[in-house]
Amino acid sequence: MLRILIATAPNQSSHGLRAQLEQTGLVEEVREWVVAADKLPEASEALTDVVLLDLGRDPDPFFNLARYIRGLHPAVRIVACSAEAEPEPQLLLEAMRSGVQEFLSKPVDPGALRAILERFVSELATPGRQTSQRLILVMGAKGGVGTTTIAVNLAVQVAEKVRRRTLLVDLARPLGQAHLMLNLTPRFTVRDAVENLHRLDSHFFAGLLLEHRSGLLLLGGVSQPEEWERLPVNAIERVLNVARSGFEVVVADCGAQFSTEWASIYRSAGSVVLVAETNVPALWALERHLLALLGLGLSADQVRIVVNRWRRSDDEALKTVEKNIKHPIYSVIPNDFRQVSEAINMGLPLSGNHNNPLVSKYAQLAAQLTGAEQAEPARPKTGGLNLFLFPKR
Repeated sequence: MLRILIATAPNQSSHGLRAQLEQTGLVEEVREWVVAADKLPEASEALTDVVLLDLGRDPDPFFNLARYIRGLHPAVRIVACSAEAEPEPQLLLEAMRSGVQEFLSKPVDPGALRAILERFVSELATPGRQTSQRLILVMGAKGGVGTTTIAVNLAVQVAEKVRRRTLLVDLARPLGQAHLMLNLTPRFTVRDAVENLHRLDSHFFAGLLLEHRSGLLLLGGVSQPEEWERLPVNAIERVLNVARSGFEVVVADCGAQFSTEWASIYRSAGSVVLVAETNVPALWALERHLLALLGLGLSADQVRIVVNRWRRSDDEALKTVEKNIKHPIYSVIPNDFRQVSEAINMGLPLSGNHNNPLVSKYAQLAAQLTGAEQAEPARPKTGGLNLFLFPKR
């Protein structure tokens, strides 16, 4: 993931470039610097991976800035963008002398921009360098297993207990219902984000969100089933990329919908939480969903199986499931119909003190999925399935 500084002329908007950069999913941070002949950034302000020069009518101050930054940080990559479809040879020569390594014409071709950034990511990659941002997809093995309930309460726990800047994106089909469990009324939805891709950067994106009192922010789901016909997968992916650039954790409720067209989104997730129940239809569907996800190229460590509405009497059945699918049960959510039903009907996420088993389980799951809790679980010596511990990964 790259840190990028956009250098722009006074009174010149860089929203279009910023949006394109954030939608690539390769950008961790985008900052802006207004180029002035009599002012240069401090060394700390100029510390970045890539400088993108959005050339104005007079390119000289931009090239001076490039020379200055390269002198401070020789490893920085510098890209110039020009409104000229075919830049003059003299302009290209001056750009090269100032340290510019790539030259793009505006409007910038998204494919060319992405190719350049992918190369920079590869060149700058170092062991252990990772972004703290993470995408968690929550999917149901079938409908009715409580996928949205888990997505909402998991996201709330990440925001409240883990204290990460957290966004919940409602991608459930055919209708988004996460807002109902948070007692929120969205003015904007994922459809609005898709329809404004030409200007969708983190600033515009923030205006589409609602904040819950827990600190969680929400991008609402569609309110009419036919809206999905106007939401192509590549656009959804770009929306998620912008979301990841502005939040430490993004939780996406994907409902029970599965599609091979979403393969790149599934693969980009830090975790795909696959929700099931202990009944024959759900477990049958679980096995097939798991095989489908692994067949799309996901690693076994990416897929986290969570069994909802668990009862202690389910232990033996789940031991058999683990053996048959050759994949561990990552967590179980205890069954508490009354507490969950009351919370849903009141439009409230689950809450309670640390002695509440259901809330404690969500808090534990949130900590584990976000890396806030790294304790390695262990099997009991008897060889039985201890479902109150996370299985070994």
